[in-house]
Amino acid sequence: MEPFDDLDDDTTGTTFRDVILLALIGFVAMVVMLLPHIHKAKTDAEDYKPPGNVIFEIHWPNDMPYDVDLWVKAPNEAPVGFWNQGNNVLNLLRDDLGAENDASNRNYEMVFSRGIPAGEYIVNVHMYGEIPPGIEIPVKAVVAVREKYGSTSQLLQTTVTLRYRNQEETAYRFRLTSEGELAKGSVSTLRRNLLTRPGAGHEK
Repeated sequence: MEPFDDLDDDTTGTTFRDVILLALIGFVAMVVMLLPHIHKAKTDAEDYKPPGNVIFEIHWPNDMPYDVDLWVKAPNEAPVGFWNQGNNVLNLLRDDLGAENDASNRNYEMVFSRGIPAGEYIVNVHMYGEIPPGIEIPVKAVVAVREKYGSTSQLLQTTVTLRYRNQEETAYRFRLTSEGELAKGSVSTLRRNLLTRPGAGHEK
């Protein structure tokens, strides 16, 4: 009986090795299959470009917990912002709530257009929530146009300072041609409120 006992031990060892080998092969195959998807996700994030023809953005310091809002008006359209997030021309892509209330580690908002209607555009910055006395929030406002082959060209950039609740400032008023070019002499900061009753009746 001893030769048969040796045979059983050897068979058991071989079976165990086969199981381990198959598990290892399966693991390697899974990793190989997942690698292209991991790489693609990274590439997509790196190559991400905002949609739209005209792109309006605001940025403020990432460590600030304050809720700042972007409002934009296109020709012959109602203003777009957090409580009216789209119309025939514009769409709000992101409503940021500030560092403490938002999962992102970046403070920014973005509006983009579909097409480039010729006429006047107004870009406003609004302080939505409370802000302690003595605090100033520098808000960078940028306007860019997507060119023919997909690249973007910056048209305007400025910084607006917010100091109190419901403060609304006009960063720009300007006119665009249908080709996305600034009309000569059209850029100004002449104030025009886009919120009819700032902060009233519109809670996030």
